This record gives sequence, structure tokens and C-alpha cells, in this order.
Amino acid sequence: MSTAVITPLVEARGVVKRYGPTTALQDGRLTVLPGESHALVGRNGAGKSTLVTLLTGLQAPDEGTVHFDGEPAPPLSDRDAWRRKVACVYQKPTVVPELTVAENLFINRQPLERGFISWRRLKAEAAELLDTWDVHVDPEARTADLKVEDRQMVEIARALSFGARFIILDEPTAQLDNREIERLFTRMRALQESGVTFLFISHHLQEVYEVCQTVTVLRDARWITTAPVADLPRSALVEAMAGEAMAEQAVLNREVHDRAPVVLDVRGLTSEVYQDIDLTVRRGEVVGLAGSSASGKIELAESLAGLHTPTHGTARLDGERLPFGDVRAALDAGVGCVPRDRHDQGLVAGMTVGDNATLSVLDRLGRFGFVGTDSRRHVAAELIERLDIHTEGPEQPVSDLSGGNAQKVVMARALATDPRLLVLINPTAGVDVKSKESLLARVDSAREDGTAVLVVSDELADLRRCDRVLVLFHGRVVAEHPAGWRDHELIASIEGVDHGEGVDHG
Repeated sequence: MSTAVITPLVEARGVVKRYGPTTALQDGRLTVLPGESHALVGRNGAGKSTLVTLLTGLQAPDEGTVHFDGEPAPPLSDRDAWRRKVACVYQKPTVVPELTVAENLFINRQPLERGFISWRRLKAEAAELLDTWDVHVDPEARTADLKVEDRQMVEIARALSFGARFIILDEPTAQLDNREIERLFTRMRALQESGVTFLFISHHLQEVYEVCQTVTVLRDARWITTAPVADLPRSALVEAMAGEAMAEQAVLNREVHDRAPVVLDVRGLTSEVYQDIDLTVRRGEVVGLAGSSASGKIELAESLAGLHTPTHGTARLDGERLPFGDVRAALDAGVGCVPRDRHDQGLVAGMTVGDNATLSVLDRLGRFGFVGTDSRRHVAAELIERLDIHTEGPEQPVSDLSGGNAQKVVMARALATDPRLLVLINPTAGVDVKSKESLLARVDSAREDGTAVLVVSDELADLRRCDRVLVLFHGRVVAEHPAGWRDHELIASIEGVDHGEGVDHG
């Protein structure tokens, strides 16, 4: 009996891409069948982003071929043909925030009547498009006011309206909480049933198992394996990504001596998004803050780093009042911070690795406003070595680095001031397995140096490094978990289950 051969919706064979002396992709291969969710995984620098630029027609491969539905990919100049084939929803929005949802859906192709835009038809066609794909968003809403998950669905609906049935999702869950992720996955499954095919790029391997049928692994710019997700145990997947068997991180249950001095003392801190927060962090203690994206955890941490001004309450660092609403003053007071978004808040894209790493300590590197080149180079080189930043040297533009190494530069700058309090917000978001390990090792060394560390994260692996984890729910601390907690206990607190009793969180 003959079995019908299914024509792949997308197929890349032996693709090579070089940028000058650097080979970004040596042997890229991908075969995606219609109607599946196909995961593309690999550490930062493995070649995933390069493959996406080739699959979306932003660049042409130097060697190899890309086919859609058995036909060669369109020429790069024919953007309309590419739009009908494929779209990518990136971490950074590609919608215009100031325009409405309807305007974004039909940008540059608005319905006209007598040469003028017909706003009535625009709204009606947008409502029909959103309804077709079951996207529950008001067509007249300003896109900037949408939640991340709704903005992503608008971008997907826009892509589908061009006729594309192959959607690349690049780290789609990086800014979503657990409930929002579950909703995204439900929508993905429904769209799959309607004939949409996804390429899903994520560093969260658990998500690959939840939502994908097939996985392709890239490592060191080469294709390593493609396999059904069900046939690939998690340990084998990590091994394929890392090129070595990686031991599961042991849970290290540590106890900070109760007599260690309190470095951070927060009392009654209140703002629009969190209420009446009391917390302490002792010398050499790592305290985690967990909660959904609406819990207030990030705003609380950002307040301590000088980004916001609370309406009530105090925070003291070694007995001195912490200044609010002034990042420079917080830095001078002894707070180092890794902000939540390395692109917007963490790095100056036009500057070098060395300049970015030493921005926080320029006043120490020279006198009267002049910065000594030698001293800056020396400090930058020390930080690059200390954090194992893979770079050609301090003079390399920071924009050339992979996500993991870029995040290490942000961490280097936070550590450069030898802070008394280190505030880390999603410190390993969007970085590969090995960079994650390297960044978390810095948390351990900060603890050993006696620094007080506050870690805000959605990643259980980040929170496992903590001596205790406080959970925020709707702006209040509702639970405290000492080291050694079980996943389901912490997730239950984050999701608002079992909040019957009050807790002591000093």
C-alpha cells in the first residue's frame, strides 16, 4: 500500500549565511509540514535568528535553497509575495502603537471611497477579520493600550489577512505570565485546526513539549536533529542543544544566618500597583519575588532601583533612606540593577561592549569629567573576563552580540559599582541554557561577596537559586516559600490558589 507523500509547507536545505568573516549559519535545515507547530531551539548564537531572516525573505542565503509548498521562495524584492507566504511575530512589536487596531490591520491598504479612506469600511473589515480568526480585540482600541498577548494576536491576524498560513513566533511567551501563556497556546491550537502552521522559537523547553509536535535543534550554526517531540526526552533535547550531557541543577538549600545584618528594609511600601509591602533582605541573602505579570512584582523592584516613586512607605539601605524616582541617586546609594528589557532599558545600541559595561562607573575612571581610556579599557576587560562575555574585545559594538552575551554586559554594568543591593529583573529572559547558567552563577558569587540580592523572575530555575521566595498576588505579598519548595506549591501561590492564611514575610 502506497502512502501519500506530504509536500512540506516550508523547506530549507543546506542553507549557509556569512557576514564577512563570520559564518552565522553553516548547515541550516528545516522541514515544516502543513498544520503542525514546529519548535526551533538552540542556544543563543546557534543560528536561529539567521534562519528566520532567510525564511522571511529579509536576506538571501549564500548557499542552499528555501521552498514554500514545493515552489522556490520568491525574489527578495517581491515583498507582497513574501507576505502571502510567511510572517514573523517578534518579541518587539511591529505594529504602530499610536494607531488603532483597525488601522494597523490594514496599514497601507485601507479601503477607499472616492479616493478617501472609508473609516466605516475599515472598522467593519477589521471587525470581520478579527472575528474570522476569533481574536477578541476592539478594532477601535489604540494598539499601545493592548496587553502583549492581544497585540501578538493582532499581528497574527494581520499576517493571516495577507494569505500567509505559516507564522513564526519568536519568543512569544517572554513577556507573558502563566495564564496568558496558556491562552496563547489555546489560540495556537485553534488556529492549527484552521490550517495555520507555526514555527515556535522558545528557550522554555517545557513549552516545546506543551504546544509543539516536532522539534528541530540547531547548535553552533548547524542543524543537529529533527524529531517528534514525543520521542525526545527532555534530557536528550538539552544534550542536543548543549553538545554535552548537562546535569540537572541540584536544589541547593541554603540558610542565611539569622544574625546577618539587614541590608534592605522595606516598610509599608505602596503605589498604584502594590500595597503595604514589608520585606527585608539580609547581607548575603538572595530573595526572590514571584507572581503573575499583573502582581506588581516588577514595579516593586523597579521602585527600589529608582525608576518609580511609591505613594507611601519607606525603604532603607544599611539604615539610610533609599531615594525614589531617581536612578542615578539609587545607583549612588548602592543599588545595582539589571532591568527587565535589555534592548530598551539595558544597553546603548550604538556603543561598544566596553562603554556599555562601564557606563555606571565613569565617575571612578577619571577626574573632572574626563574618562581615562586605559582605565576604562582595563575595567571593561576585567568585567568581560569575570562574566565570560564572548566578544572580540571591549571595542566590539554591543549590537553584534548574541542575546546571552548582551545580557551578560548588562549584568557586568550592574556589578561594576560593587552594589550593596543587586536588583535583577527577569535576568535570564531570552537567553540560552549555558548563558543562563553563567548569569545565575553570578548570583551565587554576589551572595558569597555579601551582597543582598533581589531576583524578580517568571522562571522557576532563577527562583531556585533564592534563599526564599515571596509571592505577590494583586499587589500584595501572599506567601513565602523557603528554599527547597516544590514547583506545584510555588505555582499554586502565583496562580492565587490557597491564599487563606496570612503570612509572616519579614
